[in-house]
Amino acid sequence: MIEPKLPWMACLLTLLLGVNGAPAPAQTAGTVFRDCAECPDMVVIPAGGYLMGSKPGPFSTPPSDEQPQHAVTLESFALGKYEVTQEQWIAVMGDNPSSNSSGPTLPVEMVSWDDIRVFIEKLNAKTGKRYRLPTESEWEYAARAGGTSAYSFGDIVSELGNHAWFRGNSGNKTHPVGGKAANEFGLHDMHGNVWEWVEDCYQPNYVGAPADSSAAPRQDACDRVFRGGSWVSNLPDFLRSAYRYRFLPFIRLSYLGFRVARTLP
Repeated sequence: MIEPKLPWMACLLTLLLGVNGAPAPAQTAGTVFRDCAECPDMVVIPAGGYLMGSKPGPFSTPPSDEQPQHAVTLESFALGKYEVTQEQWIAVMGDNPSSNSSGPTLPVEMVSWDDIRVFIEKLNAKTGKRYRLPTESEWEYAARAGGTSAYSFGDIVSELGNHAWFRGNSGNKTHPVGGKAANEFGLHDMHGNVWEWVEDCYQPNYVGAPADSSAAPRQDACDRVFRGGSWVSNLPDFLRSAYRYRFLPFIRLSYLGFRVARTLP
């Protein structure tokens, strides 16, 4: 005779294995996990705080939309180790919209902010998890990876080629994710390869910006922000951790992709 499982045993199994039978990821900062075979590799980002944006220096004035520099405090969350690849997009969506489709580990591009919402809905249905786009403050925190310089690796522009694909070294095309050095949080391509959509509506400055990881207040219709620079960026300035740009959410471009965040646990 087989005895029925006790409720507490079922709860314990769910906590240990997750809803899909895969081991639940540890919550330790730096842990890398994957919720399914086709899912993105995710890195647990530590809780912490930083100064978001840029402040005027003695010889330079940053763009007005990066000011005022302000303190942000964040809880731990998970972020894609790499930009979402074409094979990961195909596994969820069944098609490949990318203009450079010469390899499965190239970042997916030609995807709008609206397209990504559909991708995330399907990924959540598949995994039972809470995937989403990172907020702007989460993205910049992860890009800086504890640093305060223009780039995650410092301020020396001549070192950019070790960390990013941009106009000067890309050969005018995207490259397989993970080909450049990771930052201190273990994230690749936070500078360059493709620009990355984030959740927020664009605001012209940081006056009244949230002091936590919340997205900027939603509007009925707004431009959405993207970050990080891309293979087509011809100025190092565009690849800075604080640099911001925006487009309408239905725009698709060959240098515009994304990486996913995931709410923990």
